[in-house]
Amino acid sequence: MAKKIKPPILNLTPQQESEATDKIKRFMEDRFELKLGSFEVAEILELFTTEIAPHYYNRAIFDAQTHLKERFESIESDLWALEKP
Repeated sequence: MAKKIKPPILNLTPQQESEATDKIKRFMEDRFELKLGSFEVAEILELFTTEIAPHYYNRAIFDAQTHLKERFESIESDLWALEKP
């Protein structure tokens, strides 16, 4: 039975994918002395883009919302300060 593949939340350009693949290969070889082939590295990259990237994406959205909320509150305070008696 074939596994169901989730669409990636993170889409890389071919150049970015190539650079990521090279970095994963180098990391696995340097850190763990594992020489991985293109298929293995593609699986790892797919794992990152489908399973791990959403966590970072969601955190970035949360951080942006928090920042915007703080900024809007500051703007609201500035507007209240401009109010005439």
